[in-house]
Amino acid sequence: MTDPYVSLAQLAWPLALVLSWMAGEILFRWTGLPRISIYGLAGFAFGNLAKGFAAPTDDNAFLLLANLGFGLILFELGYRINLRWLRANPWIVATSLAESSLTFVAVVLVAQAFRMPALAASLLAALAMASSPAGLVRVFNEQQAGGQVTERALHLSALNCVLAVFAYNAIVGIGVFQTSGNLGHAAAASLLVLGASALLGSVAGMLVPRWLRGMGRAGSSGGDATMTFALAVLLLVAVTHVLHLSPVLAALSFGLVARHRRSALGVAQRNFGALGDLLSVMLFVYAASTLDWQHVWAGLGLGTLLVIVRLTVKVGVCAAFARVSGISVRKGALSGLALAPMGVFAVLLIEQTRRLGVDLFHSLAPLAAIALLLQLAGPLISQRAVIAANETPYDKEA
Repeated sequence: MTDPYVSLAQLAWPLALVLSWMAGEILFRWTGLPRISIYGLAGFAFGNLAKGFAAPTDDNAFLLLANLGFGLILFELGYRINLRWLRANPWIVATSLAESSLTFVAVVLVAQAFRMPALAASLLAALAMASSPAGLVRVFNEQQAGGQVTERALHLSALNCVLAVFAYNAIVGIGVFQTSGNLGHAAAASLLVLGASALLGSVAGMLVPRWLRGMGRAGSSGGDATMTFALAVLLLVAVTHVLHLSPVLAALSFGLVARHRRSALGVAQRNFGALGDLLSVMLFVYAASTLDWQHVWAGLGLGTLLVIVRLTVKVGVCAAFARVSGISVRKGALSGLALAPMGVFAVLLIEQTRRLGVDLFHSLAPLAAIALLLQLAGPLISQRAVIAANETPYDKEA
């Protein structure tokens, strides 16, 4: 006869996901808070309460599912990137380079002022460069946001994620996996990972639209196109997971190439329907559940300071580049404010590194605090930014 305790332990994760989803729906309707902030809070609480109770889980399986959910969001972000706009307005690229670089420098300086080792400070700074596409896309879709601040924030997020992945891989290559400390070698290895990932995504972006055209569904906005793109993203992310490549760049490249191959996604495909919603709950709950309360508490002081420094730099740079890039200083500042989310992106990169045998959370205690703070507050800040910019339907009607 099955032990009731064992049966309850096996139900822990399904119950956590259902309760997290229910809490997200209820609080979104009552308070207007972003659902993903509630998922994150629920995941953090579950992850710390379930220790010693929940049944042993296959971390690789959960990480793969989380990456699949992240991959769907990244594909959608890549699909929304307009290369013609970036070519016509190179100041957007300049803004991304400036805000990413200055964020890196500022975080390194502050972390080292608190006597954090150079390697740990550099890894933390590389992660701080990025703005989590998962937070931005889900919040903007939830708010049905559209406009200069929304589109600029999405483009800046895509650019700084690529820069962050390159910097992070190079630093990990130098400090963790290579004894020579050869910067050129580590940078070349990082470029090889990014190149292979982008190539995989680009191939998918060429083949899938061709398949849809061959099946007579290239212009479809119904479930057929949704299923085709979703399955392709799932396969692509699974391949990068197995080959230890970057699912971030692969999924972004897939969406980018698919868009410019003129394969149309209808409005019905946003968030990939019920499949995307389910995997998003898994993604945000899982990411927050990996954060340990002891690590959060140990790094809370420095983590809070670094959150303020990071956001100040991004807002300041975006405001400084606003007029030359064609928008008002106010909208530039709001674009920088919208870049607040970071938690899911950082957690998944750290978890991928952990698969290679290196647990960086022990040496990056402030990261746990930063990830939790920006997992909860980041989506709310992004939501407030697009509302302040009058880029939600409710504000436009008003």
